[in-house]
Amino acid sequence: MVIDFHVHPLRWQGGSASLNGLLSEFWTAAELQTMVENCATGESFAQFLRAQGVDHAVILAENTPTTGIFNNEDVLALCRGVDGLIPFGTVFPGLSPDLARYAEDLVARGMRGFKLYPTYNLFYTNDRVLYPLYAKAQELGVPIMVHTGSSVFTGSRMKYGDPLTLDDVAVDFPRLKIVVSHAGRPFWFDHAEFLARYHENVYLDLAGLPPKNLLSYLPNLHRLTSKVVFGSDWPGAPSIASNLQAMRDLPLPAEALERILGANAARILGVAQPGSD
Repeated sequence: MVIDFHVHPLRWQGGSASLNGLLSEFWTAAELQTMVENCATGESFAQFLRAQGVDHAVILAENTPTTGIFNNEDVLALCRGVDGLIPFGTVFPGLSPDLARYAEDLVARGMRGFKLYPTYNLFYTNDRVLYPLYAKAQELGVPIMVHTGSSVFTGSRMKYGDPLTLDDVAVDFPRLKIVVSHAGRPFWFDHAEFLARYHENVYLDLAGLPPKNLLSYLPNLHRLTSKVVFGSDWPGAPSIASNLQAMRDLPLPAEALERILGANAARILGVAQPGSD
């Protein structure tokens, strides 16, 4: 089973000029139109992902001035009733006067986790204003993903991307499942790797990292295969299927690849694995 832990739905009218300009550098207009059509309905999106070799995918809401908007309601609607699509909402300081209650309502309506975008929404992850959110997520058993590392989009501020701020969160909420997106690329791979090794509740996702370079980025990956999840960062990745093949070409044992490509994510998300009761 393959689980892609990092997929962005695509909608032209929701994207910022910075995002749309970047995508246009890598895709023709016809290709982009096809990609938008793939995201038009949950059924068409799930079909596209299955054709790429993905059984389940985390579909991410986004609400930032630097990249654009695909809001919580959009993601819930896209994923509702579609097998294989796992909706993740987004929250940030200022979005709601009561982040914990807002998150609880979203989970009651189907959200399976949340992603934070500190470099885009301009906050540090250990800001105490977020602690009620973390407490609620820990209580509900849903994971929190956090964008870490660099960003090329206009208006982002990379000082907020150091994963080391998550050390406070991991210590103060030891049962909160924390996923460090992009593993701190490229400045803080060592910070992210140490957090995953040191904290039982911290995981890394590999989104946006070319698989062929993973062992140079994360030289201790062979020791972390129970703490790492696959993510494509589609549509940033040209082909999910190619990324999966490049992952399988790494000199890692088959059982390690099985954990990275699906088993770890299934454990975090509570997804039943083939052959399980």
